[in-house]
Amino acid sequence: MQTLSFIQKKGAEITTIFEDLANLRITVFRDFPYLYEGSVAYEMEYLKIYAQAEKALLFAVYDGSKMVGATTCIPLINEAPEVHLPFEKVGLAIDSIFYFGESILLKEYRGLGLGHRFFDEREAHARSFGTFKTTCFCAVDRGENHPLQPENYRPNDAFWLKRGYQKDFSLQSTFEWPDINESVSTPKTMIYWKRDL
Repeated sequence: MQTLSFIQKKGAEITTIFEDLANLRITVFRDFPYLYEGSVAYEMEYLKIYAQAEKALLFAVYDGSKMVGATTCIPLINEAPEVHLPFEKVGLAIDSIFYFGESILLKEYRGLGLGHRFFDEREAHARSFGTFKTTCFCAVDRGENHPLQPENYRPNDAFWLKRGYQKDFSLQSTFEWPDINESVSTPKTMIYWKRDL
């Protein structure tokens, strides 16, 4: 932990480390359950949403000059329609909700408490505005018998429950991306977790 450094970027500042974040996302999300066959070009386009939102936050962990972990958050109202539509459909006020994007770490840096630090930083950022009542994030649903699920795979559900989040099956989106070794994007069900601040 002594070698690690932490940085925060907000809004347009996030563009200064887009490439580091894009490469980290591609590496981490290649593993189960996302199995994401990523490209830097797609990532750079996706990340523009965060740079365009004044209240967006990126909190990143570096080991020397290498980004080894990162997490993002953004007001839900600033996210893409496919993210906030499920909340609108059930009558929730999206302007009172803060959306948590990725929370990613290279394998060798897990188990150091950084996952908790990521939630602490994002929740504190959401609270700092005094207007947001709920935080949320989504996770892919791969079912129970996916052929590429590793034998020792442990989902993050227990960790998220410990943080006070509850899975809400009434809140679902469909995202598309190509799975590893595929060139065509296919739809994936994303289920949301939320908690009150």
